[in-house]
Amino acid sequence: MIRRISLAVTLATMLLVSSQPSTSTAAPAEYDIIIRHGRVIDGSGRPAFPADVAIKGGRIARVGNLSGATSKRVIDARGQVVAPGFIDMLGQSEQFVLIDPRAMSKVMMGVTTEITGEGESIAPINDRTLKEQEDFNRRYNLTVDWRTLAEYFQRLGKQGAGVNLGTFVGATQVREYVIGYDDRPPTPPELAQMKKLVADAMKDGALGVSTSLQYVPARFAKTDEIVELAKVAQQYGGIYITHQRSEANAIDDSMKEVFEIARRARIPAEIWHFKTAYKKNWGRMPEMLRRIAAARRQGLKITADVYPYVAGSTSLSACLPPWALEGGTDKMVARLKDAETRKRLKWEISADSKTWENIYLGSGGPGGILIGSVVNRDLERWQGKWLWQFAAGEKKDPLDALFDFIIADHGQTGAIFFMMQESDMQAALKSPFVSICTDSGARATDGPLAGSKSHPRGWGTYPRILGRYVRDQHLMPLEFAIHKMTGLPASNLGLKNRGLIREGYFADLTIFDPQTVIDRATFEEPNQYPVGINFVIVNGQIEVDNGQRTPALAGQVLRGPGYCAANRTPTLCGPPVSNTVRH
Repeated sequence: MIRRISLAVTLATMLLVSSQPSTSTAAPAEYDIIIRHGRVIDGSGRPAFPADVAIKGGRIARVGNLSGATSKRVIDARGQVVAPGFIDMLGQSEQFVLIDPRAMSKVMMGVTTEITGEGESIAPINDRTLKEQEDFNRRYNLTVDWRTLAEYFQRLGKQGAGVNLGTFVGATQVREYVIGYDDRPPTPPELAQMKKLVADAMKDGALGVSTSLQYVPARFAKTDEIVELAKVAQQYGGIYITHQRSEANAIDDSMKEVFEIARRARIPAEIWHFKTAYKKNWGRMPEMLRRIAAARRQGLKITADVYPYVAGSTSLSACLPPWALEGGTDKMVARLKDAETRKRLKWEISADSKTWENIYLGSGGPGGILIGSVVNRDLERWQGKWLWQFAAGEKKDPLDALFDFIIADHGQTGAIFFMMQESDMQAALKSPFVSICTDSGARATDGPLAGSKSHPRGWGTYPRILGRYVRDQHLMPLEFAIHKMTGLPASNLGLKNRGLIREGYFADLTIFDPQTVIDRATFEEPNQYPVGINFVIVNGQIEVDNGQRTPALAGQVLRGPGYCAANRTPTLCGPPVSNTVRH
């Protein structure tokens, strides 16, 4: 009897509950994003494997079979490759991301992290260095409200950016800050001040110290000076990275200097945009790679990076010999206006040299130099034109045309120089210790940076490698190429929890179609996004969704181990990094 009453009560209760409106909610999704059915290439170099990838809280939460898991967003990556986000070892966007934080040309080709600071870094700055940037800042209405690297990072963090950004402190920058643009060594007190500036920048988060020794005033620095600054960076766990003193006629001595700095400062060293330039040096890249391999066997940690094009890009004023550039832009312009000085310049530029990088002659003269970006709006019609076309249009001798263009743009012109050989570039591209860079700032087809033309490497480097060199020419396996774009640079830089698809790592991911991915940017029409890059995720936020840019600005400031030690943040930066090099 009691059992029957209990059963009746239970049934009545069940009916009552079922008749009431439901107040319960569905179980929350386990993850923010699940990428299903993709072919994962994890950045380590190991073979691809099928797996799902789950993201939660900006990090990779699971890699494997997630058929029963739920998420707020599912991306079907069937037929596509899921790779770590690409790392640009030299990007030049430190100012551009303040002007247009979307970093469009980088994000649209799968770049999620950019490294910058080639000799002249974003900080430290003072009134003297700021004056040299006036034309650029005025053109783009850029307000400089920082003086130190910490202050720059603070501004960038508040504003946001489409890519993660880390930077080196430039040895050129601290030289300009303390000495200016004169050809002389620092006094002992000046060198002490320079070393303190490097130390301060390392504690603010610089990844190491950099040089751009081809250019003035960087080339005024002797090896001993650079070693002293590199020693400071080494004390804070940083590396030394360089646009070496010569990429052409004096490359033998230049390579020796790179090795000497690494050995004496006991620091890893990387060579930016490695090349053997000018026709007389074509075919020498395998020899240079053997030299690096030999140095590595001797215990030096030497690496390099490269972009997949046979033309470089730098300032048009780089065509001038060093003495003509000494003292800064105003003094250079004054020299170019002097008739007697022009005669001397014409004679020197027309002669081959090992004492300076004669990029004008090395590119074959006005037929090998393409005008890229300008600051003077009156010169915009010449963007994308050859220097010889400007000379012919103005009815001038080519060197006079060169000098006049530099004057008219106050030394701010960016130009493209055709000076390398395809087989040399490919030899470097295949090397196991060479990663990838663009050496180009982030631009866009719309917005404040849309008006100028630049090198196509800033729009197509990574899709070009994946499509042209991996898929079409079979230059290297896809897994090897991805490693050079992700895991290798992350390891060389000591970036914590980036560059690989691993549980717990930051969710920087690029999803692309290996059958269609290709660059579209050309030297004549560079401002074109690639195809085949379908999804780009930065710190767990989707920035490219089915090939379309979203409003997300998920990039973070990346700081080096010196910041971690100074601020005692091992959870953010990981354990201290030892960069001591054995002999």
